[in-house]
Amino acid sequence: MKKGPVGKVDTATQILDVAERLVQVRGFNGFSYADVAAELKITTAALHYHFAGKAELGEALVARYAARFAEALTDTEERIPLAAARLDAYADLYLDVLRAKRMCLCGMMAAEYETLPAPMQDAVIGFLDDNERWLARVLDQGRREGTLTFAGPPRETARMIVSGLEGAMLVARPFGDVTRFQSAARHLLSGLKSTPRRPARGRSGPKGAAGAVRA
Repeated sequence: MKKGPVGKVDTATQILDVAERLVQVRGFNGFSYADVAAELKITTAALHYHFAGKAELGEALVARYAARFAEALTDTEERIPLAAARLDAYADLYLDVLRAKRMCLCGMMAAEYETLPAPMQDAVIGFLDDNERWLARVLDQGRREGTLTFAGPPRETARMIVSGLEGAMLVARPFGDVTRFQSAARHLLSGLKSTPRRPARGRSGPKGAAGAVRA
């Protein structure tokens, strides 16, 4: 977060912070420059000084959100070695957003995809693609480790995970109940986790039969 010489958050960052919250609560089409200006007690001209138009503001929002998400994924890889646990940590990223009574920024924009300017559409797709690629690597790792099991290419399962978590957020939202999301995420990911098999024990038949074989 950028700060000015006196330690205060700069105006551009304040604009992004307010706009991000509004998108995550109302959607990109659910707020205007006037809403942001009123909350920050500045003029709309001041907003246009930092972001020429709402489309430019939207692109900056996605870029910042995607960068933070990428940092969180890098941190997950550094902290957590096993693939199955990395998937749990990935789901927790969505859970933290929902607990703050917000939605995934790019998930909200994806719902409004047809109304977004082309550069924003590309940015949203880029965010989803990056997440799918990261998940595909984790899934491939888990398959090699023996901690995850799934059919088909890892990228297909990665798409299922992203779609499942984004959808679970949407369904949980009107109920205001994060446990709905937690339950859905748990069931989604538990189906991918391998259960270590115990060595099969030898089973002998009736003593009489065994004796007859030996005889």
